Amino acid sequence: MAKVMMNHLLEELLKNSKRSDRELAKALGTSQATITRMRNKLVNDGTIQKFTVIPDLEKMGFEIMAVTSFKAKLIPEIIEKEVKWAWTKPNVIFSAEAEGMRKNAIMISIHKNYTDYANFLKDFLTTSGGAIESYETVLISLKGGITKPFSLEHLVKLTET
Repeated sequence: MAKVMMNHLLEELLKNSKRSDRELAKALGTSQATITRMRNKLVNDGTIQKFTVIPDLEKMGFEIMAVTSFKAKLIPEIIEKEVKWAWTKPNVIFSAEAEGMRKNAIMISIHKNYTDYANFLKDFLTTSGGAIESYETVLISLKGGITKPFSLEHLVKLTET
């Protein structure tokens, strides 16, 4: 029962994480103290990693999102250098090891304009010191044509089935 209630709380938080514990308690039919305890448990056990907002990137002045897949040499020192580089770039919003299409890593970044992206890519390739064997990038315009905006609230529908 407790696990079911935790899942329901997580679903409610995915829909709208700024709701108060009082509002969540009312929605779930339990006490505010129970919600506070459960929320703290979800944070402490790492189920919830962060509470954050998802802004409108275009309104923030960004025009391009770049999804770059690349094949890098798998040498520990090089991997460590690339990881450190990614953490110094606030416009890199996701980076991970990957597999597929003859690539072994992926990075998602956002950019003010094409010149910003081109300079970013040049810095990325230069910093890698030749460790990037190949790369491919898909550029996404943030000015239109987005058919489903990024939101984690859509995950709730997966838990309902």
